[in-house]
Amino acid sequence: MAVPARTCGASRPGPARTALPWPGRGPRPGPGARRPPSGPPRPLLLLLPPLLLLPLLAAPGASAYSFPQQHTMQHWARRLEQEIDGVMRIFGGVQQLREIYKDNRNLFEVQENEPQKLVEKVAGDIESLLDRKVQALKRLADAAENFQKAHRWQDNIKEEDILYYDAKADAELDDPESEDVERGSKASTLRLDFVEDSNFKNKVNYSYTAVQIPTDIYKGSTVILNELNWTEALENVFIENRRQDPTLLWQVFGSATGVTRYYPATPWRAPKKIDLYDVRRRPWYIQGASSPKDMVIIVDVSGSVSGLTLKLMKTSVCEMLDTLSDDDYVNVASFNEKAQPVSCFTHLVQANVRNKKVFKEAVQGMVAKGTTGYKAGFEYAFDQLQNSNITRANCNKMIMMFTDGGEDRVQDVFEKYNWPNRTVRVFTFSVGQHNYDVTPLQWMACANKGYYFEIPSIGAIRINTQEYLDVLGRPMVLAGKEAKQVQWTNVYEDALGLGLVVTGTLPVFNLTQDGPGEKKNQLILGVMGIDVALNDIKRLTPNYTLGANGYVFAIDLNGYVLLHPNLKPQTTNFREPVTLDFLDAELEDENKEEIRRSMIDGNKGHKQIRTLVKSLDERYVDEVMRNYTWVPIRSTNYSLGLVLPPYSTFYLQANLSDQILQVKYFEFLLPSSFESEGHVFIAPREYCKDLNASDNNTEFLKNFIELMEKVTPDSKQCNNFLLHNLILDTGITQQLVERVWRDQDLNTYSLLAVFAATDGGITRVFPNKAADDWTENPEPFNASFYRRSLDNHGYVFKPPHQDALLRPLELENDTVGILVSTAVELSLGGRTLRPAVVGVKLDLEAWAEKFKVLASNRTHQDQPQKQCGPSSHCEMDCEVNNEDLLCVLLDDGGFLVLSNQNHQWDQVGRFFSEVDANLMLALYNNSFYTRKESYDYQAACAPQPPGNLGAAPRGVFVPTIADFLNLAWWTSAAAWSLFQQLLYGLIYHSWFQADPAEAEGNPEARESSCVMKQTQYYFGSVNASYNAIIDCGNCSRLFHAQRLTNTNLLFVVAEKPLCSQCEGGRLLQKETHSDGPEQCELVQRPRYRRGPHICFDYNATVRRGRRTLHPGPLPSLGRPADLHLASSRRKIPQTVAAELPSRRRWASWSPCSCCSSWACLLGRSPKSTPTPRAASERPLLPLPRPPRLSPASHTPP
Repeated sequence: MAVPARTCGASRPGPARTALPWPGRGPRPGPGARRPPSGPPRPLLLLLPPLLLLPLLAAPGASAYSFPQQHTMQHWARRLEQEIDGVMRIFGGVQQLREIYKDNRNLFEVQENEPQKLVEKVAGDIESLLDRKVQALKRLADAAENFQKAHRWQDNIKEEDILYYDAKADAELDDPESEDVERGSKASTLRLDFVEDSNFKNKVNYSYTAVQIPTDIYKGSTVILNELNWTEALENVFIENRRQDPTLLWQVFGSATGVTRYYPATPWRAPKKIDLYDVRRRPWYIQGASSPKDMVIIVDVSGSVSGLTLKLMKTSVCEMLDTLSDDDYVNVASFNEKAQPVSCFTHLVQANVRNKKVFKEAVQGMVAKGTTGYKAGFEYAFDQLQNSNITRANCNKMIMMFTDGGEDRVQDVFEKYNWPNRTVRVFTFSVGQHNYDVTPLQWMACANKGYYFEIPSIGAIRINTQEYLDVLGRPMVLAGKEAKQVQWTNVYEDALGLGLVVTGTLPVFNLTQDGPGEKKNQLILGVMGIDVALNDIKRLTPNYTLGANGYVFAIDLNGYVLLHPNLKPQTTNFREPVTLDFLDAELEDENKEEIRRSMIDGNKGHKQIRTLVKSLDERYVDEVMRNYTWVPIRSTNYSLGLVLPPYSTFYLQANLSDQILQVKYFEFLLPSSFESEGHVFIAPREYCKDLNASDNNTEFLKNFIELMEKVTPDSKQCNNFLLHNLILDTGITQQLVERVWRDQDLNTYSLLAVFAATDGGITRVFPNKAADDWTENPEPFNASFYRRSLDNHGYVFKPPHQDALLRPLELENDTVGILVSTAVELSLGGRTLRPAVVGVKLDLEAWAEKFKVLASNRTHQDQPQKQCGPSSHCEMDCEVNNEDLLCVLLDDGGFLVLSNQNHQWDQVGRFFSEVDANLMLALYNNSFYTRKESYDYQAACAPQPPGNLGAAPRGVFVPTIADFLNLAWWTSAAAWSLFQQLLYGLIYHSWFQADPAEAEGNPEARESSCVMKQTQYYFGSVNASYNAIIDCGNCSRLFHAQRLTNTNLLFVVAEKPLCSQCEGGRLLQKETHSDGPEQCELVQRPRYRRGPHICFDYNATVRRGRRTLHPGPLPSLGRPADLHLASSRRKIPQTVAAELPSRRRWASWSPCSCCSSWACLLGRSPKSTPTPRAASERPLLPLPRPPRLSPASHTPP
């Protein structure tokens, strides 16, 4: 029984409006429709002849129309299916192309992809590539240790005694404010000539090394000059390494003093703002210089910590977090009378980028109040480190305490938790200008194998928050050869412009001794590194034999991808590694979790799974079958995987030995043949070494033709597989034109173009003029329609992206097309493959009219339009009743493809919720669509506007008028602190406020990495025809939905809404900015990972029977003894010894060398007491360089 149409407060008008004739195009569209183009009339339907489209007049009168019955709408759906299938059979040429392939069977062979053999071969090739870098690393590390051991320290060395290329010299000479310019000549700096090198993406000089010294280190200090002196000998080793392996990229020695010497020489890429690059803070250096860490940071927030001191603490904690990598675990807590975590993290969490971001934001909210309670802070920290029910590093354990000072030594806490084994190191930091006795802080550090530092001002933060790494490196030195293991880093952005790289690292140890029979030094000299570009690793993977949807990927022990087609960071920050988890690179499911775990564990495996994949344009999700095969890459922490669709098990390999045939097919690539054979786009692949690339396909084709006139497809400089397949597919697609397309009238069936794309890299579009509007990627493997057609059976509709559509007022003279494509499946000798995709491009306007006729009550050419008399009941249809009935075709992503509403033509390609939110929500609620949400961690976003652009620097203490009038104030610590802030502000401008002008011109300031939430929709479980009602009281709507067989379309018929009461929620599909999943919840269920296989900490060396670092009892901390330089044994006065930098490199470990004298250098409190030093300590790290001060004041006598 027909369901009567509902009304909304009043009866709906009865008869349909009269249809007026429109030759060749059916009834005239309503207001806003486009006029038909001039030309002869053309039939619209295969099934319905033109006579059926003659205009018929509907009788006037009040007729009763009812909503179409289900069988009627099913009938319309079948007509739509038959029309689409008929057009594709005639013009698509699927069957004809199959015959063409079979007719040319002698021109190609069917090869098989054997996943296990493939993945093992690629893994072996990658292993060999990395092994060559490992051998070079070992030669460099051994040479560096020998050079330093043979070097004789020179106390009176001068700048003019050392000749080297300063990588920052050119930039500093261009900077009128540079201190080196102010000092005058740079006699020690070489001037070099450079040549462009495509491998380095830079200008280089292969005869010299370059030196980079951090901005805050004085280049003329004795320590730096001695470092430059002995590292100069590395130059010859660098050159010899490159002679043995010409594929080597950057070879780098990062010194523990901050000096970076790298080869080949190239000018430093200086940023527009101050250059804060320090090799010791780079991820590869930190990873190579120490083992993983479990760290708890506790911050004193008692009432005495306020203003500038609290600001310094917050900044110090953020800088400390930047010294941690993904192998480390951390938590941050504040304490006064009680201790509490600063964030939502209640236990140690992985120090990844997102967790550190949570910490940094939470630290800014700390407020000072209450009284100092060291006991509460340390008990909280020890409890955190003793929690064995969580994932953690289980290697070095340490507590970092930031405070302004106190009297309590909390010895009872250390006795309870840490003595006598002292498994946890304690590092204490005295922050700010104050008059407290620092002896208790020194004692805490020295009594727990740590180190004491002072941070009186901003200038001391960066160096003092990274010096603890020296202490952690000592167990590695004690372990000797066992610790000399090459580690490979996460992916990160090369600071010199090489792009995404991984680095092999190897620590360099100090092998010197203080004297005959004395202990060997326990210090790391630095880290040796060699870069490997990701592109070089990718070249070892199969290029095009895996098909459009097959690929190779690799992950590390953290589950982060080293290789993956979805590893495409939109913006990179060289200070942070690129950490994209495998489960974030793909759509996560249980099967992939199992695969990831097995790969991290170093196992082999194979599994076929049904999973979801995103389309290239990220608008669609397809449910597909994939075969995963994986093996470990030996001698590394990586594991390699191969993903193949079942249809990519086999592929074609052309065998064009007949040169006459090669020439014949090649002629169809010439533009002179396009008018008759259709336009040809060729994939921009690396066919030959000398082929010039171009983003313009016409220019690329021209370059290709010019090169082919000089070489043959069998040339050694060319990829024969790619060239032969390209030429073969050129001939095969030309035969499709000859057999099918050339004799057909596309206008008769409202087609704008027909096309074919192949695995060989050919996209042929017919006729030639249609190429002007062709916007698809010329590389079929990167074209969304191509990849989706391979993964889906039947005909795949792809409406134009909404952004590509013109505004309604501009549609008059422009034609919009809808792509319909399908894969060509071949079966040759029982082997099935899909080497090509064919399709048509529909004229949107003409097919919208055709759609209305197919979904109408006219069933054959002799039957006129049914008349509804005053007393008769008629069913509405999509043609006559388009004012009351909404009829649409939606694709599997929920995007509008066709509509019977003329005013919706300009909305084709838009997500349907933006067109009819009420109806789209009903389709979703009735399981016609399923939603998939995911996060894109590689997006780029515009920076947030600065929160403080006032005249006063952020966080600077502002004295009152009374302070200025008080003479005593000018001699106080507060006045000195304010002076330092202003002084350092001249250099570290970014610490205080943003510079809008600089930010405007800086690309890094314009965009930053961010997280975007993506939502895709795909067909749900409902496959049958379905009637439903949208219940909104008096405004309820009837609708019918049905999937069209052999397509990705959903046919929907619904009553048009007349009342606003039915307006409900709107489904969102647009990508939106997001903070990502809730980190506080994610850390409760961390993803599986494994740390490095070997740990080097003090306790590990004890368990292995190695000698301990503290064989004797702890000394008393009295006044400092006189110190001696190891090289000259010349006695240094106590006052001078107190002024030496905090790090003592060429020295044996002493229980008292955990104490620092930073305060002596950067404004120590009057009551601060210099701490004991080892008698054999020697300075290596120079002091940060305050502006406008004489260099002599920084050089130890």
